[in-house]
Amino acid sequence: MADASFDIVSKVDHQEADNALNQAAKELSQRFDFRGTDTTIVWAGEEGVTITSSTEERCLAAIEVFKEKLVKRGISLRALDMGEPTASGKTYKVTGKIVQGIASDKAKAIAKRIKDEGPKGVQAQIQGDQLRVTGKKRDDLQAVIALLKNADLDIALQFTNYR
Repeated sequence: MADASFDIVSKVDHQEADNALNQAAKELSQRFDFRGTDTTIVWAGEEGVTITSSTEERCLAAIEVFKEKLVKRGISLRALDMGEPTASGKTYKVTGKIVQGIASDKAKAIAKRIKDEGPKGVQAQIQGDQLRVTGKKRDDLQAVIALLKNADLDIALQFTNYR
């Protein structure tokens, strides 16, 4: 019998993120407290987000609106990496990005945690920006999933291809 396995990935559905951004932009254009502040939120490149406003506090409030829309769309806030508002002329600007994939240092830390704290006979292999976890028993794999869900890793993880 073949070993059971699953993949650990960190991916964000780009369509859902786009919907969240569009909803946030609509709310920013309609809310009374954002009137006259020229607050906008737009995509900057493939995974980047740019928020501009005439005041720093409206910039921070726009970030909160965007976060609220991401959560409603089922996107973890750990996948969002936002900077701090910086003044540029008469406007404030914040850039951020949606993080995709698992960085190699995080992948090594996850693999080490599985090896140290996980059940015996379970291996984790780094494959690009994801990890493949294999083991003889499915119960062991479910224990690894529970271990990683309870761990505070500062990265949004999804578990796919469970076989």
